[in-house]
Amino acid sequence: MSSDPWGRVDETGTVYVRTADGEKVVGSWQAGSPEEALAYFERKYEGLVVEIGLLEKRVKTTDLSAKDALAAVEHLREQVDAHHAVGDLDALRGRLDKLVELVEKRREERKAQRAKQSDEARGAKEALVAEAEELAQSDQWRAAGERLRALVDTWKGLPRLDRKSDDELWHRFSHARSAFSKRRKQHFAQLDAQREEARQTKERLVAEAEALSNSTDWGPTAARYRDLMAEWKAAGRAQREHEDDLWNRFRGAQDVFFAARSSVFAERDAEQAENLKLKEELAEEAEKLLPIRDLKAARAAFRSVNERWEAIGHVPRDARPRVEGRMHAVERAIQEAEEAEWRRTNPEARARAEGLTGQLQAAVDKLRSQVEQARAQGNNAKVDKLEKELEGRQALLDQALKGLQEFGG
Repeated sequence: MSSDPWGRVDETGTVYVRTADGEKVVGSWQAGSPEEALAYFERKYEGLVVEIGLLEKRVKTTDLSAKDALAAVEHLREQVDAHHAVGDLDALRGRLDKLVELVEKRREERKAQRAKQSDEARGAKEALVAEAEELAQSDQWRAAGERLRALVDTWKGLPRLDRKSDDELWHRFSHARSAFSKRRKQHFAQLDAQREEARQTKERLVAEAEALSNSTDWGPTAARYRDLMAEWKAAGRAQREHEDDLWNRFRGAQDVFFAARSSVFAERDAEQAENLKLKEELAEEAEKLLPIRDLKAARAAFRSVNERWEAIGHVPRDARPRVEGRMHAVERAIQEAEEAEWRRTNPEARARAEGLTGQLQAAVDKLRSQVEQARAQGNNAKVDKLEKELEGRQALLDQALKGLQEFGG
């Protein structure tokens, strides 16, 4: 019989291992000496020691899931409980028990961490929803629209909550965005409707002004023209593509009438000369408003100048284009400042400008490639033709880029 501190082999070849519960049969060994039998089962014990050590390291240093870790522990425990090894099996069981405790501790830590992350994500998403709902009531169309798009990107970067909570918060978030888009669309639709109404009103005023242009009923007709001018100013601005043409026709009709009246009342030349002097002073006062820095103040100041201008009366016919041109230049500068302000708040127009610029850039790039290809082929006639077309497209692109700069992009 042969033995060591943890096992022995009896005369029949049966191998035993010593445990806290007494000896347990490990197996039977018939081939070889008892020492070889003990050495064989001791190596199996060392194998279990190595496997348990590796599992301990994985649990401590990797993100092995609790489920997989416990399954591995159970597998090793079955091997230890099978008593097919000679060594301190009770110590191995103790290590496996501690490993189970560590896995459970890690499981609770991860659970707490997930709960904390979920609470943080919920707080972040609730804050996004609150801001989106506040922005939904904003009239700062461009800034609020850009901020809402940024909030969407932030939302996408946050972890999902439980399905019910996440869906409820997303519904509120999405509803706020939709409400803002609807209000913005209504705003610009209303603005377009107002400009169309102004165009129709000014078309009517132009038609009446042109019908009156040949009248010789000087007093009543001049008074009516003043009324028409007041109505014109009250009508607001039409679409930009119509405003200048309507204004030129309106002023042209008045010019015809007042030119005829001036020829009849030649004796008023002296008075008109004085009027010219006064209007030149007003034009100079108006020109001091340029360049426009404070649109509101400039508009109010120009209105004051214009009211005094209208009260002065007519000037000599040959001087009228020059002096009125000075005033009109200031008025146009104010109108252009208003247009610039409007364009800066018009995301739809910017999108159209960007789309056009992209199309023109693609066309220019394609033509450049075709020119290089034709040049490489030695086709000079085709090169000349393509370069002329390229020059035209490039000019359109430059103009479109210049227009896009007006949006501040």
